[in-house]
Order: sequence, then structure tokens, then C-alpha cells
Amino acid sequence: MIELVEANWPLFLIALVIGIIAAWWIFVALRKTSVATDKTDVLDEGKGPANRNQALIDAPPAAGAPPAVAPVSAAPEPVKVAVAEPVATAPSPVVAAEQAPAAAPTENTGAADDLSRIKGVGPKLKAMLIAMEITSFEQIANWTEQDIDRIDAELGRFQGRIRRDSWTEQARMLAADDMAAYEAKFGKL
Repeated sequence: MIELVEANWPLFLIALVIGIIAAWWIFVALRKTSVATDKTDVLDEGKGPANRNQALIDAPPAAGAPPAVAPVSAAPEPVKVAVAEPVATAPSPVVAAEQAPAAAPTENTGAADDLSRIKGVGPKLKAMLIAMEITSFEQIANWTEQDIDRIDAELGRFQGRIRRDSWTEQARMLAADDMAAYEAKFGKL
């Protein structure tokens, strides 16, 4: 066998080269698919907008999803939260609730509290609450179920956070400055 290879090595070499060329022709040259790339940039002159997101733009909105662009109003309607007046000065609860300004912080706080200390209230929610004239822990701690429903409806995409994150319970503990109970239940600030 070795004598046969020694005598015909040029023929074996030619057969090997022909085999490599045939394999290349079968696997590479006859490939019908090819990758065509567009080397132009969207910012080039005369070029239209990018088409990669056109399917998302043309698709109808999902069922139940809010419209992509909400109507813009001049200013958000402030939420009026009734603040209870002392019993001795209030002629009646209905008149006291109408006379009490919703923006006035309770007498115990004297100034606006840092609402972002409530877990679940970030900078955007804090700004929304301040726009609704909610500035103290005591106001949040005194919310009724109806107050929670009304305010929750105005929170837009943050709807449901009040009950899910127990804002009223957190606010009661923060208003009372009971940090031990707060940290035991909700963790450290």
C-alpha cells in the first residue's frame, strides 16, 4: 500500500485539491441565500424615516390600554381632603369640611413632610401628591376608603399603589414618629 501511494502521490494530491474545490462549490458558491445590508444612514440626505418600528406604530392599541397620547390639560384638578377641625370651634362637620382648606397641613406637623419616606412613593408620586395638595403624613394617615379610591383614580399608571404599599399605615407610623414599629414592619428607611 505504501508503494502505491509513493508511486502515485501526485494523483492523490490532485484528487484532494479537486475534492476541496467541489466541496467549496457545493457549500459556498451555490448558496442561494445572501445577506444584503443597507450601508446608508437614516440621517443621509433624501433618506426616509427608519422602518424598524413601523409595525409598532401602525399596530392598533392593545385592548384596555390607555391611549398613547393623553389629552393635555392646563393644570391638574387638586384633590380636596377634608381636615377635621377641633370640635369646640366647628359648627357642624359638613360646614367644617367645606371651610377647611385642603392644602393646609395638620397642626401637628407645621410644615410639609418628606412624602418620599413612605415606601412606594418616589419623586414622581411625591410631585403628584403635592400637586393634589397632600403634603403631610397625617393627611395620608386620615384617609378614608372613599379618599383612597378618589385619589387612587387620579394616580394614573401608579393606580393601586396606595393599598398595595399600605400608605395609610406607613403614614400613621411616620406621623407618630414610631420608627421602631415602622422599621419592624416595613424595613429601614
